[in-house]
Amino acid sequence: MDVAVSGGQMILGLVIGITLLIFLIMKTKIHAFLALIITAAVTGLIGGMPPNTIIDSITKGFGGTLGSIGIIIGFGVMMGEIFRISGAAERMARTFIKRLGKGREEIALALTGFIVAIPIYCDSGFVILSPLVKAISRKTKKSGISLGIALALGLVITHSLVPPTPGPVGVAGIFGVSVGSFLLWGIILAIPMTAAGMLYGKWIGNKIYRLPSEDGLTWIESSPEEVKLGETFSLEEESEDLPSTFMSFAPILVPIIFILINTIASTVGYEGDLAPIIAFLGAPVIAVGIGLLVAIFGLTGRFSREETLEKMELGIKSAGIIILVTGGGGALGMVLRDSGAGDYIAELIAKSNLPAILLPFAIATLVRLIQGSGTVAMITAASITAPIIATLNVNPVFAAIGASMGSLMFSYFNDSYFWVVNRMLGIKEAKEQIRVWSVTTTIAWFVGLVELLIVNAIFG
Repeated sequence: MDVAVSGGQMILGLVIGITLLIFLIMKTKIHAFLALIITAAVTGLIGGMPPNTIIDSITKGFGGTLGSIGIIIGFGVMMGEIFRISGAAERMARTFIKRLGKGREEIALALTGFIVAIPIYCDSGFVILSPLVKAISRKTKKSGISLGIALALGLVITHSLVPPTPGPVGVAGIFGVSVGSFLLWGIILAIPMTAAGMLYGKWIGNKIYRLPSEDGLTWIESSPEEVKLGETFSLEEESEDLPSTFMSFAPILVPIIFILINTIASTVGYEGDLAPIIAFLGAPVIAVGIGLLVAIFGLTGRFSREETLEKMELGIKSAGIIILVTGGGGALGMVLRDSGAGDYIAELIAKSNLPAILLPFAIATLVRLIQGSGTVAMITAASITAPIIATLNVNPVFAAIGASMGSLMFSYFNDSYFWVVNRMLGIKEAKEQIRVWSVTTTIAWFVGLVELLIVNAIFG
């Protein structure tokens, strides 16, 4: 088959697939999970993929996505339910607000996400920390949407820009730049991106105003005019049944510490006798499982065995749809990846007259839109452009950061994190999902573009 015809067919499949997905989700009664699977199949067929290859890609994408975060989601929602019934979530909320002061809850959550995402994937981090969003929202009457966006943004920006998260480390290696330089610039440039997204989050949080229900399992639509912010919250008045601050945070801190130790050991190339043990305990599934055990034995002392199991199973029920939709997004992303559409478009951009500093940024942006994974987008952009950048007068550190920034563009239906964030925040309508998360990441992406041009002009 002719390369041009092949490329044209890939693009046709991509355009029709994305159009079909948007139509199915926004205009029909078809559930998002089924819509994702249908779209994956149609995109592959029109794009010229053999039927058996399409099936393999769908199952591989679904299984691969859930293989990495499905178990963690299950553990996380059980842990979250324990946080809720034990009062640990309330204790954490009080601790954050007390340390930073009332009115700075969004900053507290963004900082928490910013730190936690260094050792933990943002999907897992959001699931683990989402009880904080509900607890703070319930106590302060601030919209859970604005609080959730702050947390999700802190997580995803660190995940995209700050080593030793896998994507940035891989990009730094491909471009041959110092991880230390990447880390420094990544942190500096991440701050304005996070701040801009948080400002939008506060605005959209008042437009889509949600508060958690009394049982903490659902979100209730309301309006800022119907409640008084902080009316029921008091740092002084608290139940004697609340667990200690240490015990409340331990289920989160323990897995973070294990994963961080493993990350550091891998980064420095540690191969001593303890390496296998560190790698085992630091694997996210094992680390979060240990955190769940800490929560069970440290926070449920006043509950019977039957009550504890019942509450954890209640949490598992809420995880089902999150897991299915997340896996569906992974299936679609894998079909788009295997079809070759992303690589084809990226190569066209690389041959264009775009300024060299923007090549990694532009390619990561397009690959991200096509197949959903931010890590894949930045690694693909780095792989294609690093040989080109090496022959041009471009600072490789900024080129590497550009590839990472481009991966933040418009998170939507084929991104598993899009579904995790929206579903955990109770956002079910497609239009609202786009306003809550897709627009937020695009704002961060745009601020990153401006920053990239500025620092390259001054220091490049």
